[in-house]
Amino acid sequence: MLVKADATAQKLRGGYYTPEKLANFIVKLFSDEVNNNRIKTVLEPSVGDGVFIKSIMENLDSNKIDKITAIEIIKDEAEKVANLVKDNYKYEIINDDFIQLYSSLLDQKPYDLILGNPPYIRYQYLTDVQRQLQSDILVSHSMKSNKLINAWVCFLVACVQLLSEGGKIAFIVPAELLQVAYAEDLRLFLSNNLSKITILAFEELIFDDIEQEVVVLIGEKSANEAIKNSVVGVKELKNLDCLTELSMDDIEYQPIEHSKEKWTKYFISDKDVELVKSIRNNSKFVTFDDISIVNVGITTGNNKYFSINENIVEEYELNNVVMPLIGRSSHAHGIYFTYEDWQVNVKEKKNAFLIKFPENIPFGEYPKKHRDYIKKGEDEEANVGYKCRIRDRWYIVPSVWIPDAFILRRNNTFPKFVINNVNAVSTDTMHRIKFNEGVDKDKALLSYYNSITFAFTEINGRSYGGGVLEILPGEVGKVVLPNIQDMDIDKVKYLLGIVDNTIRNNLPIDDMLDIIDKEVLVNHLGLDEKLSLKFRGIWKTLMRRRHSRSK
Repeated sequence: MLVKADATAQKLRGGYYTPEKLANFIVKLFSDEVNNNRIKTVLEPSVGDGVFIKSIMENLDSNKIDKITAIEIIKDEAEKVANLVKDNYKYEIINDDFIQLYSSLLDQKPYDLILGNPPYIRYQYLTDVQRQLQSDILVSHSMKSNKLINAWVCFLVACVQLLSEGGKIAFIVPAELLQVAYAEDLRLFLSNNLSKITILAFEELIFDDIEQEVVVLIGEKSANEAIKNSVVGVKELKNLDCLTELSMDDIEYQPIEHSKEKWTKYFISDKDVELVKSIRNNSKFVTFDDISIVNVGITTGNNKYFSINENIVEEYELNNVVMPLIGRSSHAHGIYFTYEDWQVNVKEKKNAFLIKFPENIPFGEYPKKHRDYIKKGEDEEANVGYKCRIRDRWYIVPSVWIPDAFILRRNNTFPKFVINNVNAVSTDTMHRIKFNEGVDKDKALLSYYNSITFAFTEINGRSYGGGVLEILPGEVGKVVLPNIQDMDIDKVKYLLGIVDNTIRNNLPIDDMLDIIDKEVLVNHLGLDEKLSLKFRGIWKTLMRRRHSRSK
C-alpha cells in the first residue's frame, strides 16, 4: 500500500481518464432521450480531462438540453474544459470539490442525467474535511463509513440522490462494487433506489495505466412502487471494441434482491440464480457457520521472520519454541495434513515451523540463542511493522491456537480444505476452522468436495489480482455444504480416499466430482443428478470469468 508521500498526484486525485471510445458509447446511450425531451439537465461531477463534455458536444443535441453542469476540483483541468465550451451558455463549469458542493446541489432542481468516471481515492489520501463530508453523506443514507471505503462510493451515492424521478446515471466504477464487503451497503442502497440497473463488464482491462477491473453501471431512478420490482441485467464483453456491436435490447434482466449479497451471481442466468437461492434455503444443506467457527490464520506481523525452516531452528536452538506450520497451498499435499506431509516440507527446507516465544518468561531468562534471534529481528527491523510494534513484546505472536482444519485464502480453481492431523498452525495465508462439538470432521471434509459447494465458493468469494479467487472468513462461513452427518462412516472414508488421491496426484477434478456428486448429492441426499451438473456449470462459468482476468 502506498503512503501519501510516495503517491503520485494522479493517485492522490484518483483520476484515471476515460477512454474516448467508452465515453462516446455512454453518452450515445442517451441521445434518443435527449431528442425526445426526457433529459433536460445533465451533471458531470468529476470532469477530469473533459472527455465526457467533448462527447456530449459531439453526440447530443445541446439545443434540447437546458443546462449541463460540470465540476472539477483541479483548477487547470477545469480551465481547459471551460475553454472548450466558452461560447455555449448552456455549459456551467465549476472549479470545486463535488463532495463539498453536494449539500448545495441538493437544494437545486434534480438532474435528469448524471454521468462520468468518479475519482478512485483511498480513504488515507482524503483530507480530514473530505473524510468527514464523505462520512456524513454515507451515514445520512443509512450506510456505514469506514477506512476501507473509497471516494467513488460516496460519489455514486450522492449522485443517485441528485437524480430526478426517472433520471439516469451512468458511471464507470471499480468491479469491487460487485463483490467486496465494503460495498455491501452500497449494493443495498442501489437496489433500494434504482428500478433498473445494467452492468457492463469487460474481460480485458480497459485502463492502460492501472491494473483495475472496472464496470459500467447504468441505473434508472424511479418511484417507490417501481423500486419493489427492481431488475438487474449483466453483460460481459471482451473489450471496448465489442461496444460497437452491443445492442442494449439484447441484455436479459432479472429481479434484483434487495440485500447486501454479492452481484457476481448475476453473471449467471436468472434460472441459475433461483437454483442458488433454493439450495440456500434447502434443509438438506448447512453452512460452515452452522458447523464451525471460521477464523483468519495467525497474524504474525512478519511471516518472513516468524515462519522459519529447519536450518534456522537448529542454528538458534529453537526446537522448544516452534510449532508445525502449514504455510501455503503447496505445503498441503492432500486433504489431510499429516506428520508425513509436514516432514516432507521440513526436509525440503520449506518454512515449516512457526516461532511461539513464551509469554510467561521474562526476556532476560530466555536462552541466549533465542535472545540472539530476537536481536537479529530488531537489527533487520522486523519489529517496526505495525502489527509487531503495537505489542507489549513485539516477538510474541498472539492468538496462537491449533485448529481442526484449514481452508486456503487464495486459490486458482477452488479453495483447498484440509483436516489438521499434526497439530499444526497456519499464518494468514490460510483460515482456521474449529468444528462445533459433535461434528464429525471426516464427514464435514467430504461435504465440501462437490459441485454445489464449489459453486458457492465462487459466489461468495471475489476475484483477486491475476484471476485468483480470494475468500475471507466471513465469506467461507456462508459457503453451503450438504449435511451428511448421518452418512455411513465407511462410505465416507472410502470416498475421502478418492478425493485425497485426486488432490495429491493432481488428477482430473471432474472425474472426482462425478463420483462424489453421485454418491453424496444424488444417492445420499436424493437430489436430481441434473441439479449437480447445473451447479458444476455455475462453478465453471464463474471460474472462467475470473480466470479471464489473468490474460
